Amino acid sequence: MRTAAVIGTGLIGTSAALALTGRGVTVHLQDHDPDAARTASALGAGTTQPPAGPVDLAIVAVPPAHVARTLAEAQRAGLARGYLDVASVKGGPHRELEALGVDLTRCIGTHPMAGRERSGPLAATAELFEGRPWVLTPTAATDTEVLNLALELVALCHAVPVVMDADAHDRAVALVSHTPQLVSSLVAARLEHAEETAVRLCGQGIRDVTRIAASEPGMWIDILSANPGPVADVLARVAADLGETVEALRALQSRDEDERREGTAGIEDVLRRGNAGRVRVPGKHGAAPASYETVAVLIGDQPGELARVFADAGAVGVNIEDVRIEHSTGQQAGLVQLMVDPAAVPGLTAALRERGWSIRQ
Repeated sequence: MRTAAVIGTGLIGTSAALALTGRGVTVHLQDHDPDAARTASALGAGTTQPPAGPVDLAIVAVPPAHVARTLAEAQRAGLARGYLDVASVKGGPHRELEALGVDLTRCIGTHPMAGRERSGPLAATAELFEGRPWVLTPTAATDTEVLNLALELVALCHAVPVVMDADAHDRAVALVSHTPQLVSSLVAARLEHAEETAVRLCGQGIRDVTRIAASEPGMWIDILSANPGPVADVLARVAADLGETVEALRALQSRDEDERREGTAGIEDVLRRGNAGRVRVPGKHGAAPASYETVAVLIGDQPGELARVFADAGAVGVNIEDVRIEHSTGQQAGLVQLMVDPAAVPGLTAALRERGWSIRQ
């Protein structure tokens, strides 16, 4: 791949363009908002000048509802040898392309499983896709050359290709992406009119659950409008679990011992099922999160503190697999949670204490 066109210079489109230009590909940028394209170009994502002839690959990075029309227009204009989209929903756009009579041999649906709470070209980064799954949904009609171009794009972005059926993809993202967004927003919505004294008690748990609630509503309306059925199916099952959990909690208020036992059993069931599901979430190198243990270190809110604790861990040969920071409300301190191999915990704890760090159990 020597040339590419990116249509839509938001977070995903600009990030892909940055990755490609960084690896020597000439990228031509288009957007319905000329300012967005100029901003992406100023960031080094490519040029806003139209290509002199067909490019190798056109990347359509627009909301799901606009994918089919945008791709069809680009194909009619002879923009590229191959076309792909990066929308987060695959089944609907593909059926729309069929209805529009698009040459399906020259296009393929894809979805990079990467994103941020922020949107727009200024949120883009060339490293956005590194190590992340990038779903490809080829069909029997997809030309081998187009599939190879898509695989080359994934490789240039340092992502991991995953081949799926389009409708299976939509059911999967309803579970692992779209429903979590709504659940996060529902929990965060409880905070809108909460008393200030309650909000000041927010700890890492509520921060974790509501992090993605900061996402742009307009973007998510586009996504959810393109995948409403599968998301509604998952939420219906969540709602059933919530109903049973509410009943179990009410039972815990009962004076009847048998009802309280049933309530306890119901709460324990949902917590244990949650444990079982959480263990299945892949961590670093595909390992389950439970395979690591945490060493919590108290640090001050000063420049260089994080670098110093990482350097001290490295000095004793301990690899930090993951890290989280838990901030103390109103305090100039926080806890850095270092996730490490269980066998490394005793040595790391002792070494950090020797170097003056305060370890919290």
